[in-house]
Amino acid sequence: MIKIGCCAYSYREPIKKGEMTIEGFIEEARKIRLDGVELTGYYFQSTEKPYLYELKRLCLEKGLPISMVSCGAHLWSAKKEERENAVDEIKRWIDITHELGAPCLRVFGGRWPPPPEYAAEWRNLEQAIEAAVEVGKVCADYGASRGVVVALENHGGITRFADDVVRIIENVDSKWFKLNLDTGNYRDYTYEDLEKSIPYTVHIHAKVTVKGRMGPVKLDYERIRRMLEDAEYNGWISIEYEEAEHPSTGVPRFVEYLRKVFP
Repeated sequence: MIKIGCCAYSYREPIKKGEMTIEGFIEEARKIRLDGVELTGYYFQSTEKPYLYELKRLCLEKGLPISMVSCGAHLWSAKKEERENAVDEIKRWIDITHELGAPCLRVFGGRWPPPPEYAAEWRNLEQAIEAAVEVGKVCADYGASRGVVVALENHGGITRFADDVVRIIENVDSKWFKLNLDTGNYRDYTYEDLEKSIPYTVHIHAKVTVKGRMGPVKLDYERIRRMLEDAEYNGWISIEYEEAEHPSTGVPRFVEYLRKVFP
C-alpha cells in the first residue's frame, strides 16, 4: 500500500521565520492525517541523542512513522578534502538516522560543472560519477553496519539524468544504496527518466510541478501511479512542497489529491 507522508522542508518558510518548529511540523502532520513524516536535518535544534529520542518519542505518540531522514551532504565535489568530509558527514547522519529508527538517509549526488579553477582536473562528467561511486560504496558499507539505506536523490548536477543516476547506483552495487526519487527534478525528460528510475527507488519525493523548459508544469500523478504499479512500488510518497501558496493550505490540498490518486 502506498503511504503518503511529507518532509519538514515543505514548511521551510514558517520554520525559518520561527513560526513553526520541527515538533510543530510533526503535530501538523498528525492534524492532516498523514501516514508518516520525513525529518529534514536542516531544522534539527540538536543532533544529540536526548533531542533525537524526543523527536522519536513524539512521532510514536502522534502515530507517525519516520519514513526517511534527509541531510544535505553530496557524494561528489571538486575538492578532495570536501569529498573526504562528505564521507564523515554522511556517516554521522547514518548514525542519526539509526538513532531515530528511520530506514533510510537521503543524500545528494553533487553539483556539475565544477568551479572554473577545477575544470582542468575534472574534464568530464564520467570522472565525477566514478568519484561519487567510490564515496557511495564507503557510505553504503557503513549504512549496512547500522541498518540504514543510503538513498541518493536525483537533484540535478551529476544526477540530472536517469541514466547517470542508474549508473551510480548500479556501480555502487549494494542493496544498502538506492534512490530517493524526486518527481520534480527530472526537468529534461520527466516521465521517461522517472520510469527508468523507479526500479531502484526506496522512497519518493512528490512535487506538485516540474520546472520544464517552458516553465512549471503540473505533474500527472495518474501517469506516475501507473508506472509505480507496473514496477510494484509499495513504499512512501513524501510530499516536498515548493509552490508559492502557503504550506498550511497548499500541503493539505496536495494530500487530498494524492489520496484520490493512491486510494
